[in-house]
This record gives sequence, C-alpha cells and structure tokens, in this order.
Amino acid sequence: MLDYMYSLLIADDVINQYVGNRIKFYEYPSTGDFSGTYVVFDPIDTDQIGDYADGIYLTEDSLVQVDIWSDNRKTRDLVAKRIRKILVDDNGFSETTGPDEWDKETKIFRIARRYGMKEYREDLDSL
Repeated sequence: MLDYMYSLLIADDVINQYVGNRIKFYEYPSTGDFSGTYVVFDPIDTDQIGDYADGIYLTEDSLVQVDIWSDNRKTRDLVAKRIRKILVDDNGFSETTGPDEWDKETKIFRIARRYGMKEYREDLDSL
C-alpha cells in the first residue's frame, strides 16, 4: 500500500512543486534544520484481513497515517488538500482526520490524516 500511495503522490505536479523528493516512509524530518514541506507515510497497523466468503478471506484492509510537516501553514494546507483529492476523490481511499498542530518552539506546522483502503486479494481467481 505504501508504494501505491507513493506512486500516486509523486505523479502529481502540485505535490512535486511543493514537496519534491521529501516524501518519506517512517522517517520524520529533523526539527533542528527544517525548511520546506515534507510528507511522511507511517503505517498504523499491519494489513488486516476481512470480508469472507465460504471461509476464505477476500480482502485486506490497510491504514496509513500521512503527516504533512511544513515551515509554512498555507503550503501545508494546500499539500494536505491535494493529498486528500488524490487519495480520496481520485482513488477511493477513506480518510480520518488527525491533529492540526503548530510547534511554537520550532515554528513547524503539522497535520496528520489517516487513509484506509480495502484491496481484494490478487489470487482470487486461483482460489
């Protein structure tokens, strides 16, 4: 799921303009020397099986937290809305919102959202 989400974001011109190559997996930016806007993917849990038929599971559910960190609130908000459009509107993810924070000491803005997706097994035809 992480690779799929990554491929969707890097294909977008707006994300490339504001984030560039600062899309990370599990790796949060250091606040000591921070500039620009970062996106961090962090899985909440391992994939969960679901939706059964005749005792066989049919789907796997994924839940990934996407954090947007920026030294500019407006850029952070623009990137967050663009990610929502790409994942929810264009690709059918569900969304749960998280904290909207500003760290006064480091002057970094952060917003966290969780995106979920149900995927059907790739081997359904062979079961």
